[in-house]
Amino acid sequence: MTLTDVVIPQSGDPRDGDLRGLLGVPDGSGPFPALVVLHEVFGVDDAMRDHLERLRGLGYLVLMPDLFSRGGRRKCLVATFRALREGSGAAFDDVAAARALLLSRPEARGSVGVIGFCMGGGFALLLAGSGDYGAASVNYGMLPPDLDDALDGACPIVGSFGGRDRTLRGAAARLESALVARGIEHDVVEYPGAGHAFLNERPAGPRLMRVLMGPAMGLGPRPVEAADAWQRIDRFFQRQLA
Repeated sequence: MTLTDVVIPQSGDPRDGDLRGLLGVPDGSGPFPALVVLHEVFGVDDAMRDHLERLRGLGYLVLMPDLFSRGGRRKCLVATFRALREGSGAAFDDVAAARALLLSRPEARGSVGVIGFCMGGGFALLLAGSGDYGAASVNYGMLPPDLDDALDGACPIVGSFGGRDRTLRGAAARLESALVARGIEHDVVEYPGAGHAFLNERPAGPRLMRVLMGPAMGLGPRPVEAADAWQRIDRFFQRQLA
């Protein structure tokens, strides 16, 4: 592994502790396109480290802020989902701090992109309309109730969903329709044989939860679909963040 633990400067309450993250710098002299990478609900685990390593290997300067690192995991989990539901809160401040750190690094080139998975995919979709990112990758992230408002002024979006994920049934079609209506450049695909978290090469989260949620979410790696999705994501970011 070639990832580095970092403390991300932030303006939050210092009593909540440090905002930690994982930084990946590609081989070579750069500069490189930069990505804020947002983790799943299970936090910064081995599956998320795999994604960071892959993106770093593709030539991206990557930083994954640990959205559960300030204030204790249980407190952070509740606050993070509240922020996702409301569209504002400490989690968004933490993501902004990660973006600022990336921009401050001499290896960064051009505008910053954002990519998220599961919970992080929901954040990436909301952040697409913030004006802070050159492109967003939404991977099986939930759509906000006010999707039309969230997409006003959004950057280009590449989205990947699984047709066997019953928790996000119809999400890809809804997102596609909303992006077409607004004339936003996009690439949205639903893979019929894939389920939730199909980009992960290894299981994520507690085994009991995988057993309970597996039937509804269609959990499990899908190497063929994942390879296609990663190619689309890379191609999209290379075009948008040049």
